[in-house]
Amino acid sequence: MKKFYLPLVAGAMAIAFAACGGQSKQGDESVELTGAGATFPLPFYNMSFENYSATHNDKVSYGGIGSGGGVRNLKDGIVDFAGSDAFLTDEEMKEMQPVVHIPTCMGAVVLAYNLPDVVKLNLAGDVIADIYAGKITKWNDERLQKLNPDVKLPAKDIIVAYRSDGSGTTFVFTDYLSKVSEDWKKTYGAGKTVDFKVGQAAKGNPGVAGIIAQTPYSLGYIGSEYAFAQNIPYASVVNKRGESITPSTETISAAAGDIPQDTRCSITDADAEGAYPISCFTWLLIYKEQNYASRSKAQAEATLDLMKYMLSDSIQQTTATVHYAPLPKKAVEQSLQNLKTVTYDGQPILK
Repeated sequence: MKKFYLPLVAGAMAIAFAACGGQSKQGDESVELTGAGATFPLPFYNMSFENYSATHNDKVSYGGIGSGGGVRNLKDGIVDFAGSDAFLTDEEMKEMQPVVHIPTCMGAVVLAYNLPDVVKLNLAGDVIADIYAGKITKWNDERLQKLNPDVKLPAKDIIVAYRSDGSGTTFVFTDYLSKVSEDWKKTYGAGKTVDFKVGQAAKGNPGVAGIIAQTPYSLGYIGSEYAFAQNIPYASVVNKRGESITPSTETISAAAGDIPQDTRCSITDADAEGAYPISCFTWLLIYKEQNYASRSKAQAEATLDLMKYMLSDSIQQTTATVHYAPLPKKAVEQSLQNLKTVTYDGQPILK
């Protein structure tokens, strides 16, 4: 198996880490775990990793550098786990050691907006696609006005905001647009990075949320938790069944459908009653073989212990407190089964 060498990454990731000291069972070896990746679940991860440290002697450091950066760090063998809002494609899986996906919660991508005097906005997928393609440029465009007959929309340019970094949020958003707009699928497609033709770029969900909060007549896609927590207005979106759905923990949960054993699935544009159409899972990614970069067996055991902790009822019940939705029971059961396949020197870690 290919060996990696582990550099010092704390300074290089240049982000705030969530870590607290805690007590462990007597005799447990203290371990420091390092992860990096998605900013979408950052509030949930900060809270959960801090809670973990309160009952364990292990320290967990996580850097919100975007899903793309997290996957690169895992690929380079410089982290114990990566956070990603986009599951690895078959092609990406071929370029790495075997990876196990552990979903941690559900969330959504919302269309946040800054429109003075507009308190409710309705959007549809094809309209969103054409806004981001630069085909709809004014707020009072007739297609927007038709979706909002009771609202007087301003004759102002739409200031579009998007992610500048490799982002799982961008993947979820463009995956949805590729399902609802054939033109978008052919021209741009879905990906962690997309060549947006219009708008302003910002790093991370916090960066795009900042543009929206500070810029009148702006529109941008952000993780739902940032809009919920910061009281940034966000649009309702017409789903596959023609329902105009406001994102919430309930409408996000309604989007969960059949989940494959490896949990790699997209739930955007779900054909389910009451489902918000830009919902998603977010994952922690770990190597199936944990002996890499001279990692000890204690690090491997601590990594799996953290994964099990994130799947536990006690943590899943806290998701709503930071504006996420808990995993379906089936996803938890499948993930616990998948963890039993993780090895150290070829030997299962969990008995």
